[in-house]
Amino acid sequence: MFRALNTPRLWLVTLSAAGILMVTMGARQSLGLFLAPLDASTGLGVASISFAMAIGQFVWGAAQPLAGAVADRFGPGRVLLGGLLLLALGSAITPLMNSTWGLAVSLGLLSAIGSGAGSFSVLFGAATNRLPLEARGAASGVINAGGSFGQFIFAPILQKLIQAIGWMGAMWALAAVVLAALPLVRNVANPADHGHKVAHAEDKGLWPSVKEAMRDRSYLLLHAGFFTCGFHIAFLVTHLPGEVSLCGLPPAVASWSLAIIGLANIFGSLFAGACIARFRGKHVLFWMYGSRAVMIALYLVSPRTDLTFYIFAAGLGFTWLATVPPTASIVAKLFGVRYLGTLFGLTLLSHQIGGFLGAWLGGIAITRFGDFSWMWYADMVLAGLAAFVNLPIREAPVTRLQAA
Repeated sequence: MFRALNTPRLWLVTLSAAGILMVTMGARQSLGLFLAPLDASTGLGVASISFAMAIGQFVWGAAQPLAGAVADRFGPGRVLLGGLLLLALGSAITPLMNSTWGLAVSLGLLSAIGSGAGSFSVLFGAATNRLPLEARGAASGVINAGGSFGQFIFAPILQKLIQAIGWMGAMWALAAVVLAALPLVRNVANPADHGHKVAHAEDKGLWPSVKEAMRDRSYLLLHAGFFTCGFHIAFLVTHLPGEVSLCGLPPAVASWSLAIIGLANIFGSLFAGACIARFRGKHVLFWMYGSRAVMIALYLVSPRTDLTFYIFAAGLGFTWLATVPPTASIVAKLFGVRYLGTLFGLTLLSHQIGGFLGAWLGGIAITRFGDFSWMWYADMVLAGLAAFVNLPIREAPVTRLQAA
């Protein structure tokens, strides 16, 4: 798999993009750990804080196509720099907020816009346009694994920091880590050797390309499946700590479960990167979404122990964000890579509309019903539907694919 990344320059671009994603995704995927401390500190209630975090889920997705469009037009450097600075600012001012709308500004707007601008659409677009065709699958897996590694290391460290110096100190430490990632931007935005920069045979323009994509049935089906992925992930990262608490288990089980998800997805992301070089992306997505429905069903009939959560986390983690490389690959196959940042950003917007509902409805469920049962049922059904909605996508066999 890694033989395609056969020069130091290719590794520099790939690992720098993975490092930025490690920070932005590690920060946002660990926010659920702050829900209970925020509630205890502010007294705002789980539903209100969940709503602020749900806004962040939606805004993160809404920022993706906009950031991708700006990066496609003007280059990724300033977009990535601005994103990291906004994420650091949002994290730094969150401890100063004591209202739902204050949290909506810090976590729902500033942090979400910042992490969105430094996330998949811009990073995948920047890397893809600077890598040869044969290296893109491997690079997408490595970059995606960087985001998973961020969740693996951020979740337990932030949990320890919350316990040791309080949630406010943990937030400020998070802001400092984000600022430390700024030097990586130069490697992604301005690689030393432009010999592999992609030449685009035909440039129809940004908006004509977007209009063409939005009329494409395969592209819309891809959006529908990715909506479910967002619902599933946002529900879990926001409310898994609450589910663990309902089962009478200590908070460490939640942080380690999130860490295990991240660790398992490192391998899942690398596996997905290898699979899209051998199989159609839609078939990879079918098995990933289908496996989630099965694992949720198994979880619902299992005893609620720490081992159950760890096994569940490992199973789900393998496909967690491993859906990203095949989804981005299908978009690139359908429309080329010239406006990949924008077009993949739009699929991420669909992902985060699902994310908004997953985070928000989870808060409503626990408030009204006292548990998350209905959310688990909805999540299982949506995962099953997502598996089958990918099958009609128009995608040529891998052996017949030509360079974008």
